[in-house]
Amino acid sequence: MEKFKLCCPCHFGLESVLKFEIGRIGGENIRASDGKVGFEGDASMIAAANLRLSAAERVYIELGSFNAETFDMLFEGVRALELERFIGKTDAFPVKGHSLNSKLHSIPDCQKIIKKAACKRLGSVYGVERLEESGAVHQLCFSIMKDVCTLYLDTSGAGLHKRGYRRNSNAAPIKETLAAGIIDLARVRENSIVCDPMCGSGTLLIEAAYKALSIAPGLRRSFAAMNWRQLDENIWREQRAEAMEDINKAAAFRAFGSDIDPASIDLAVSNTKKAGVSSRVKISEADVKSFKPPKGAICICNPPYGERMLEINKARELYRILGQRISPDSETKAAIISPDEEFETFFGRRADKKRKLYNGMIKCTLYMYFK
Repeated sequence: MEKFKLCCPCHFGLESVLKFEIGRIGGENIRASDGKVGFEGDASMIAAANLRLSAAERVYIELGSFNAETFDMLFEGVRALELERFIGKTDAFPVKGHSLNSKLHSIPDCQKIIKKAACKRLGSVYGVERLEESGAVHQLCFSIMKDVCTLYLDTSGAGLHKRGYRRNSNAAPIKETLAAGIIDLARVRENSIVCDPMCGSGTLLIEAAYKALSIAPGLRRSFAAMNWRQLDENIWREQRAEAMEDINKAAAFRAFGSDIDPASIDLAVSNTKKAGVSSRVKISEADVKSFKPPKGAICICNPPYGERMLEINKARELYRILGQRISPDSETKAAIISPDEEFETFFGRRADKKRKLYNGMIKCTLYMYFK
């Protein structure tokens, strides 16, 4: 079967997590770099990656790379690519992308040149002067880094963090893909007990359940490439069936979440039901001051950060309370994400391991307590 060059962007700091995930589903020639992991696979791998990868933001097909220091070079580079291999005569192919540390820095101008070059290539191949673009969407994405342009085709459509269970969220939700990476780094297993004393809309608990029960995060949604004539529709059906069979219903996993905000509790309960894991996750209204983790639990949370000094002081008071209530030891483990470089001081204990992560544009650290 034909092999494709594929690429998945991810949160900075989760490259190793994603690399392991890709290897587990059979990706070949895996190579990680800052914020992305490249690999190879056939059409079935495109479906499997969309359905199963929990830390990936999207699944791209890499169409090609070339130097692009001028608009002429950009135009000719795109026109030389075999776009017709994936884009049909009537398919739509909008263009978006970014440029960094490159001579071509105007995104709108780059979009226009790439669109023009794609139209020229496809019009010549299909023998038409005008492409109607009334068919399935084939999103072209470009990345220009240090004068090298790489053109991708987005197979996912909506970002893979949109699992289909969180139609509502509280004021500051953690992204599902970042939550999944934290769950992996926290070493959640099929028999784990997971707690989140500030659970918000329940994302960390749901992603923990998905990990422990081997539930593919994309089972409840569709993907752009499902509408492409260039890929056999049977691959999606087959991969979805395999993912369903792999669910570990016998796992002993349990999770407990609490929050002081009644609205957050309602959201968390609703989202766990939509995610299909409500039987494994118990949500209750409670103040973190009364929190007491079950014996052998892994406590994972994303406490409020605070931007102004008064909010920062309140956040640090929460860190102090967390340290007292969780009190990590040989049985109780913890993983807490925070942007505060003084977190360990207020928590009252140095982390056994730390990992730099980005929550959106906020530079954070995941503080892990395992010993």
